[in-house]
Amino acid sequence: MTALVLLGAQWGDEGKGKATDLLGDRVDYVVRYQGGNNAGHTVVIGDQKYALHLLPSGILSPNVVPVIGNGVVIDPSVLLQEIKGLNERGIDTSKLKISTNAHLITPYHRTIDKVSERFLGNSKIGTTGRGIGPAYADKINRIGVRVQDLFDPSILRQKLESALRDKNQVLIKVFNRKGIEVEDVFNEYLEYAEILRPYVTDTALLLDKALKAGKTVLLEGSQGTLLDVDHGTYPFVTSSNPTAGGASTGSGIGPTKITTVIGIVKAYTTRVGSGPFPTELFDEDGEKLRTIGGEVGVTTGRNRRCGWYDAPIARYAVRVNGITDFFLTKLDVLTGWEKIPVCVAYDIDGVRVEELPSSQTDFHHAKPIYEYLPGWTEDISGARSFSDLPANAQAYVKYLEKISEAPMSAIGVGPGRDQTIVVKEFI
Repeated sequence: MTALVLLGAQWGDEGKGKATDLLGDRVDYVVRYQGGNNAGHTVVIGDQKYALHLLPSGILSPNVVPVIGNGVVIDPSVLLQEIKGLNERGIDTSKLKISTNAHLITPYHRTIDKVSERFLGNSKIGTTGRGIGPAYADKINRIGVRVQDLFDPSILRQKLESALRDKNQVLIKVFNRKGIEVEDVFNEYLEYAEILRPYVTDTALLLDKALKAGKTVLLEGSQGTLLDVDHGTYPFVTSSNPTAGGASTGSGIGPTKITTVIGIVKAYTTRVGSGPFPTELFDEDGEKLRTIGGEVGVTTGRNRRCGWYDAPIARYAVRVNGITDFFLTKLDVLTGWEKIPVCVAYDIDGVRVEELPSSQTDFHHAKPIYEYLPGWTEDISGARSFSDLPANAQAYVKYLEKISEAPMSAIGVGPGRDQTIVVKEFI
């Protein structure tokens, strides 16, 4: 019985898809436990690139059962489009399982998300406008629509009428927008019921039985630790819990069944959207990282903000997630720098601070304190063992491991499925 959590240790986009794919042949179930189609994973297999938004990365492994857990919010139109796209490329999606308790994103969630963000002006959070936040808000307010509601037309209509009674007032009177017709949403979502029915089940029960049968379950988070609604850089966060605690609530697997927590961390740092970012670069180094690293959001298409590695963030991720192992990605992107800065602490109003400050104000004022490590010029994309790396690259990894306080058990040296150095097996 093995349950592993795989999550982002920074602001997301760390390369979780590559890590999941690496483990794909050794796990039986891959579970997406939170988020919506505001995040994405890129997996490269041979000369094929797959961009996944709602579907777990395990869907690309033929022997894996992919699961969308109860903690996810689902836009049915996006999900079905993604399924269709993979089917057209010869990927079997018939094993997919979707929780009866997952919540649905509706047209009014998307509309409210977009108009609310525009209304905030310079104070905007930087959402993707895909309705994720409003859908989670309805979940917490206990007026959400769940997958199971699709199969009871009377309940579906009742929930839509109740939700739109208030939301149309807001759209019309506050945002000066046209109201949304209940009948239009009802008819659209009723059509999804029969298409989705073969996939829908009690996924918490399914996973419990799998673990009791000795199967291996991988719990896959979207976004990253610093986008967690409780533990991230609030309010510039997502609306769910990408941290390890969210893996239990978003899947129905008890926390005592989780044996390993793998934190995915880039060899540098990126984030998308607004909010503080102490090591962010605004010079040619930042542009170079963005260009070489292909730092464009899988789902959003937005350029990612780029900066150097931030050790206080990595240590924070270890602390709040209980990370047992790191998977260091994109080490190859750093090839060619004469010296590579690493943020080891912050200067906050003249005081050296070793850990991530709990105050939002302090974090906004944090200035990075750097140590500088010698770089390397050798091409490392063909390295398949730690000893294959140049001495300076080895030293960089060992230094990050020391100051991040968890072992670097795997190292990505390129986007390909085989471009990974496994220092220690996760399973």
